[in-house]
Formats: sequence, structure tokens, C-alpha cells
Amino acid sequence: MQATTPSTPTAAAHARPSFDNLYTHDFARVAVGVPLCRVADPAFNGEQTAQLLREAAADGAVVAAFPELGLAAYTSDDLFHQRPLLDGCEAALAHLLAVSKDLPTVAIVGLPLRIEHRLFNCAVVFQRGRLLAVLPKTYLPNYGEFYEARQFNAADEAISEEITLLGQRVAFGTRIVIAASDLPLLRLHVEICEDVWTPIPPSSYAALAGATVLVNLSASNITVGKSGYRHQLVGQQSARCLAAYVYTSAGAGESSTDLAWDGQALVYENGSFLAESERFQRRSQLVAADVDLERLSRERMRQTSFGDSVRHHAPLLKAFRTVEFEFGLDRAQPLPLRRRVERFPYVPADRQRRDERCNEVFHIQVQALVQRLVSSGIHKLVIGISGGLDSTHALLVAARAMDQMGWPRSNILGVTMPGFATGDRTRDQALRLMREIGCEAREIDIRPSCEQMLKDLGHPYANGEPVYDVTFENVQAGERTSHLFRLANHTGALVLGTGDLSELALGWCTYGVGDHMSHYNVNASVPKTLIQYLVRWVAETEQLGHAGRDVLLDILGTEISPELVPQEAAAEGSSGLQSTEDRIGRYELQDFNLFYTIRHGYSPTKIAFLARHAWGDRTRGDWPDGEHVRRNEYPLAEIKRVLRIFVSRFFRGSQFKRSCVPNAPKVGSGGSLSPRGDWRAPSDSEPAVWLADLDRIPD
Repeated sequence: MQATTPSTPTAAAHARPSFDNLYTHDFARVAVGVPLCRVADPAFNGEQTAQLLREAAADGAVVAAFPELGLAAYTSDDLFHQRPLLDGCEAALAHLLAVSKDLPTVAIVGLPLRIEHRLFNCAVVFQRGRLLAVLPKTYLPNYGEFYEARQFNAADEAISEEITLLGQRVAFGTRIVIAASDLPLLRLHVEICEDVWTPIPPSSYAALAGATVLVNLSASNITVGKSGYRHQLVGQQSARCLAAYVYTSAGAGESSTDLAWDGQALVYENGSFLAESERFQRRSQLVAADVDLERLSRERMRQTSFGDSVRHHAPLLKAFRTVEFEFGLDRAQPLPLRRRVERFPYVPADRQRRDERCNEVFHIQVQALVQRLVSSGIHKLVIGISGGLDSTHALLVAARAMDQMGWPRSNILGVTMPGFATGDRTRDQALRLMREIGCEAREIDIRPSCEQMLKDLGHPYANGEPVYDVTFENVQAGERTSHLFRLANHTGALVLGTGDLSELALGWCTYGVGDHMSHYNVNASVPKTLIQYLVRWVAETEQLGHAGRDVLLDILGTEISPELVPQEAAAEGSSGLQSTEDRIGRYELQDFNLFYTIRHGYSPTKIAFLARHAWGDRTRGDWPDGEHVRRNEYPLAEIKRVLRIFVSRFFRGSQFKRSCVPNAPKVGSGGSLSPRGDWRAPSDSEPAVWLADLDRIPD
């Protein structure tokens, strides 16, 4: 691609970037202005636009887009051929250039321009008093209420690739990408209104040519149902192009001779809605959204079909030109992120969406288990029931699978296996749960066989010494799994695994003949935080009846513990139980770390930045489902501590366990860790680069 650099770039700030500045973490604030306008009054329209541009710059936005033909008003119709109006639009543009001289924000405005003795509907891009590019409209609507071909020429009728405008030479055409040297993941392309309504919008090619932020200057009038369709159109284009899409629209002041206007402006990112203006307002508006440029870049790297499309269209893409400029961003000062970051990325905060998610995940697990049973010709299951979350949910899935096949739930053999540290509460919960499910229930005391194993090993515990080391713990885990497999042999059943995605990520499972292994595992791609809500969803919908609801809520209220070490050896100050989260950090933070590591590949510094934004204010009103959630607020030091545990365990010492996991269904786009699915990694990697990055996080 040919690159042109307009004039000398502004000197960028060289101070050390602030951790609290969104631009340090490859976000970009983009703004959409909907100015109040007057038809055929460029001076008024230009000043309204200038005020919004100043506001956008003061707000820290690096891009500000304004409506199609906004300096004249879209409804000027045949007045576009009047010289005073055209001269007035250029004068308004000159005024905006002067206003922009000390502003880093890239502005994009719409106006009619005379080029080669013809008139074009154009988007003009400028920054710091310099024109960067002029992009004409490609598709002119000439149907229904539209008759733009009466006034304008289409982009492909132009001859020149460079024009002189207001004394400056500037790139002209539609195949232009505008790139920021000091924010390299921000690459702009602009199209105009109808362009995005076509089968193959110009922005589709621009995205393949590297544009990450697609801007549409629109003056779309409003009719019934059009607002929702705009959302679909903009959302889908942003998703298909793996880009941010910034959509403007004309508002109050346009002529209502035959049409009406609502001033709808939208910002989407890869199919996700970020921001929208207030419709039908008789005032100027500015809306802004923080776009995650790294997310867009990584999605393009991850989805090989995007690269295939680039290769397929390479001859056309080589015709794109790149215009480079520099923002001169000051990253030394804090600029907080203004963007919703879910505390629980695997669990929707909205109750309706969460129930839909739980229902779908549950049925994915059930369908997968049914298929495994059918294909194996085996109608029975053996499952270890601890009275904790994971085995509870696996048993619920197993029961529904039996119901779906019309087989009795007695085909499930649930086994609770108390060991040296099993509490009365969890044992009681396991027995109550199996009773409510209606499966066959057994209790096997594994202590005698564990004592024999410890004696055979010459372990100090066999001689009465209170040594509760990893051998002591894993003997119990191994005995449980060994019993399950032999019971499966004895009864003609499959062993159903219970371990979840969070445990697998942290290596919090006993390898081989331990909870790491089973014949099939329905939970392996479901994180701990989602399992909690799946169990709660079953409870609150009373799928096990009222008594079943009570036992499920009791299980949800139980501290997460492997129950392998006796209470007298538990950490001082704890509840008396061996606490999993005391060892490996709170699961709500670890699942946050996991999501942004395996789904987006973010660095520890960016994950910590997002975590503090998400978890730094307990007063936020978007906690999933109200009062039962512990409203924790985590300072940056705690976020960093837990993230260090994650990095150390995930990138070193745990991969060998993930490299040989049993079959399990993938349930969500958040990723799985199966070597046959989303995650293929060496077992001998080092965490040094991740730990070095983590050390950049301030204390």
C-alpha cells in the first residue's frame, strides 16, 4: 500500500505512560456528533460542529464524526448547485480547520465539493489544521424519497486521486485508510450513508485492507422500524468486518418538507453495542464510546477466514492508499476507561439473558452426554458426589440425560466417598441430593484403603504423625477415582467427570488416577462462576421440586473446599475448612483472568487494568442477581496478587494435565482448554514474559 504523510506530525508526548490512561492499553475514545442544523446555513452549521469538536477533544476522543452533508444540511436538494451555498460550505470547513489546529482529535465532516467540474457528496477528514483525506460517496440512492443522482456524481466517476482544497493538496478517493503512527492499531476508513446499505459496502474492503474503525457519515431520515434496522445493519457490519463501526445521522433542523429526522448515532464494536444518541432531540448531541482496538486486531489474527478473505481480494486491496498522521497523544495523565466491563464475563448480568445462557449451556451438556451414551451403547453412569458444586451440576446433567432418553435415573450410580477431612455438612448434602435426584446412592468410606496405601508408601501419617502433604491429599483423590472406575467396570457404566474449566486452567486437579480423569466430562469447558449460576438456575426454577431447591441452595452456600486436609490443619483464621480460594485466589477474579487470557490473549497489565475497572466499585448496579452475590471490591494490589497466581499456574506446571483431558463438550465462545479444541500449548513453557509484564503493574 502506498503511504503519504501530510506535513510534519505533531511531536508526541514522551513521558512515561500512565497505567490509568485508556490509550496505554490500546483503547480509543471515538465520538459521534449530531449538531443542530439550519438548512443552507453553513456558518451556523459549522459553528455547531466546531462546538461539538471542541467537546470531543476535551473529553479525550481521538475521532469525532459528523453527519453527511452536515455543513449544508442534507435536505438542501437543488440548492447544492447554488454557488453561495458551496462557497459557504468551504468557508465553514476553513473555520473548522482553524478550530482544529490545537486539537489532536481527527474530525470527519460532510459537505458538497466541486471537483473536476462535477459535484461530489464528500467526507473530509482533518486534524490539527491539516486535511488528511477526502472520500466521496460511492453509492447514490435514487429510489423512494431519495434522488441524489440529481445533484451528485458517484465516486467512481472521479478521475483524480489527489485534489487541492483550501490551498492544501489532499488524497481523494474511496480506497484510503488513515493511520495513526502513535496509535498503530487505529486505522480509519470513511463511507457515506447508502454505502453500508449495499450488498458489499466499501468498508468491507477497507477492513480487509487494515481499517479497524469504520466511519459512516449518514443523513438517514426516519421511518417506522428503521431505527431497529440501523442497529442490525451497523452491528452486523461491525461483526463481519471485525471492526468498530461509527454511524452518524442528521437530526433536528433538517427540512421536514416530506421527511422527518431522528438524529440516531450509533457505535458498535465487533457486533457489540457500545453507545447511541438520544433520538428526536432539538439540541446538539455528542456521544462517545471507548473502542478496544486490541480486541479487533486479535480477532482478525485468530479468525483465519479473515486472512483468507484478504488473500482472496489481494489485487483490489493493493489499490488502497495509506495516509499517515500523528495524534501527539499525552498518555502520561490518567484518562479512565468509560466502558462497561463485565465482572463475570461468563455470566450475563441481565437476569433474562442469564437464564437463557443457563438453559442453553445445560442443554448443550445434556445433548453431548446423551450422544456419548448412545454411541457407546452404555446406559449407565457412575459419578462421585462430594456435596460440592461441580459434582452437583454434573449429577443434574446426568439426570436430565436419563430423562431425555426415557431411562430410569436409577441408571446413575452416585457414590459419596468420605475421607479424612470430609465434613458432616457436605456428606449430608451429597446424600440429600442423591435422594432428591432419585439415582442409586452408595457411600464408600475410603479411609481404610487410603491408610493401607499410606502404609505401603511408608508415609509418616501411617505411623501417627500429622503430615498432611501432597501425597496425603492425592492418595485420597486417587482412591476415589480408582473406586469409580472399578465400579464402572463392575456395573457396566461410564465414569462421569465433574472437574470444571477454572480448575483445569489453574491445574487444581489430581493428575491421572485422580479427579483429572474420567470416561467423559460434561463440565470441562464450564468455569466455576458459571457453574454456580447453573446450579442456582436449576434451584430457582425448582426443577427438583421444593426440597431439591433447598439442598441446591445449601450447596451453593458451602465454602469451596477439596476437603482433603483435616480441619485442625486448616489455615489459621479460616472457617476451619481447607479453603480452595485461600490457596488459588477468588474464582471470580481467576475466571476474569482466564477469560481475557484464553479468549483475547491480553497481557497481564491490560487484564489488571480491566479488572480494576470492573471490580473497583462495589456500588455498581450490575451485579448478577442481587443479594446472594458477595459484593467484593478488589484493590489493584489484590488484583495483581491473584493475577500472579494465575500466570504462574497457568503458564507453568499445569499444561501437561490439559494435554490429556477426557472428551468434553465445548459450551461457549469463551474457550475451552482441550488440546483437540481451542487450546494447544507446550507442556514445558515458561511464564517469564507474562511475569515481566505483570511486574509493570504499579503496586
